[in-house]
Amino acid sequence: MNNTVLQTEPETTSSENQLKRRLQARHLTMIAMGGTIGTGLFLASGATINAAGPGGAVLAYTISGLMVFFLMTSLCEMATLLPISGSFSTYASKFVDPAFGFAQGLNYWYYSAMIVALELSAAGLIMKFWLPHVPSIIWSVTFLSLIFSLNFLSVRGYGEAEYWFSIIKVATIIVFLIIGVLIIFGIMGGHSVGFDNFTKGAAPFKGGFLSIVGVFMIVGFSFQGTELVGISAGESENPRKNVPKAIRQVFWRILLFFIFSIIVIGFLVPYDDPRLFNSDNVTESPFTLVFERAGLAFAASVMNAVVLTAVLSTANSQMYAGTRLLWTMANEGNAPKFLTKVNSRGIPANALYVTTVIGMLAFLTSIFGDGTVYFWLLNACSLSGFLAWIGIAVSHYRFRKAYVAQGRDLSDLPYKAKWFPFGPILTFVLCMVAILGQNYKAFTGDMIDWNGLLVSYIGIPIFLLLWFGYKIVKKSRVVPLKDIDFEHEEC
Repeated sequence: MNNTVLQTEPETTSSENQLKRRLQARHLTMIAMGGTIGTGLFLASGATINAAGPGGAVLAYTISGLMVFFLMTSLCEMATLLPISGSFSTYASKFVDPAFGFAQGLNYWYYSAMIVALELSAAGLIMKFWLPHVPSIIWSVTFLSLIFSLNFLSVRGYGEAEYWFSIIKVATIIVFLIIGVLIIFGIMGGHSVGFDNFTKGAAPFKGGFLSIVGVFMIVGFSFQGTELVGISAGESENPRKNVPKAIRQVFWRILLFFIFSIIVIGFLVPYDDPRLFNSDNVTESPFTLVFERAGLAFAASVMNAVVLTAVLSTANSQMYAGTRLLWTMANEGNAPKFLTKVNSRGIPANALYVTTVIGMLAFLTSIFGDGTVYFWLLNACSLSGFLAWIGIAVSHYRFRKAYVAQGRDLSDLPYKAKWFPFGPILTFVLCMVAILGQNYKAFTGDMIDWNGLLVSYIGIPIFLLLWFGYKIVKKSRVVPLKDIDFEHEEC
């Protein structure tokens, strides 16, 4: 193997364990556009407004959007220079510490596999809207087979599926925003709405600062998935051109899709409407409520189909991400060697099999009752995503420091993240706030809620155990800035 910077030409080398660059610019753009649009926006946004008021929800989404923007520019700077599948663990190992990279890799692989199970569990619940008497396990098997097939056939199969899934989600939001604005100005519905919902009672900031902190974790979880562009860069036809183009879509997507949607909902649905509190019922989704207000009687069925699309999109993306990350760890010697096998279509088949087996946890929904496993997985996954974001921020901070310390010219970078070091530092701080504040109520009662603490924070000691356990066994150390290698060994 040669120590060379990973090539950016459309095709790969002839190595039997080599992935293939077959994701086009339109695939990456829609992965960036639709990567975060899912149940967090379509369902949980109502609970966010209910908890923090419309103003608090807009503020929480704005702060989260700013954090994600800087996160993506940090990732883009590294991914355009070193476009590597499973980038999170590799960047953490190269720019921080091999032990930190190992913990990050295993953490995100677990996160991806659990998200697959989580979304398949959700799909079973969603299908009960139309077919309430069919066991959820039937839908879990059906959708898992579909997601596995899309990932097994080719990387382009994954890209095409994400492209069309994202088209449906984006189109739904655009229609929602148009109808919402027409209702607000009285073009539909007969009269303008005004600012009543933003000024009544405790609005716009219900519960004050602590309520905003309380929903910040939920909002941040809604944005998780944007980082998939970094993993996809390893199989992009021209990452130095296509990845920055996709990243530039992030800010405008956040502004248009998330913040404008929350503003429209805030205008049209009172924050104290009891229907907003139920974040797992599509008939009470704020999107459904607005469509019904416009006189669209079929709104619930349409939104249920859109939410199903969003769920399958997320499962598809995380199956892809988990597979590539496990393959990368195996190539780096941090996972069994048999996982490095790539088939003739450029798919790391064994890594896909293992990730799929973990995804079969979705079948537990039929044993423990619909919903129980779904919410357990949600709590288990949310913290892992923020830990991955912290890893990206720390890796980029040391990446840039090492680049300068070695006398390299920043103008040579294919993409240069703006506002360094403010960006990665802000991302790190806000991620820590989201992690530590996700269940602050467990500390504020008369007695500490130990069960709540266990469910919410168990990921932290597990991550630290992986990190420092590796350091003790492998005797790894933080890589000095002068010794950081900006080349990638292509396997």
